[in-house]
Amino acid sequence: MISTRGRYALRMMIDLAEHQNDGFVALKDIAERQNISKKYLEQIIPVLNRAEFLQTMRGFGGGYRLVKPPMDYTVGEILRATEGSMAPVSCLEGQLNTCPRCQECMTLPVWEGLYRVVNNYLDGITLQDILDKKSESAGNNYYI
Repeated sequence: MISTRGRYALRMMIDLAEHQNDGFVALKDIAERQNISKKYLEQIIPVLNRAEFLQTMRGFGGGYRLVKPPMDYTVGEILRATEGSMAPVSCLEGQLNTCPRCQECMTLPVWEGLYRVVNNYLDGITLQDILDKKSESAGNNYYI
């Protein structure tokens, strides 16, 4: 299950992608648009900074912006930065499966397959894809 932190981090990154042409975006503006507490976003910022997703500017006119274009960020990498591993079972969380039963575990292939499907899906969606999808659906809202 994706936590609130992961969901809010994704919403924040999408908001920054939407406003990438505005320069540095103030955290209070993101909080207002996304209806998320500014204090909660302040807790997410260090995680996104450690992942080198954001550029920060302090002072008047300061705020945050994406380091790379929206097409260079996947939902998977954002969620892994905020959530940690997306592994469905603990034995798949590390690089090496150290479970003493992994050689005879009949369910391991099921969990490996699920892990692969989840990662492939989330890594196949970029922030730009989300923005494009929003633009498509906004374009279909016309009345005669």
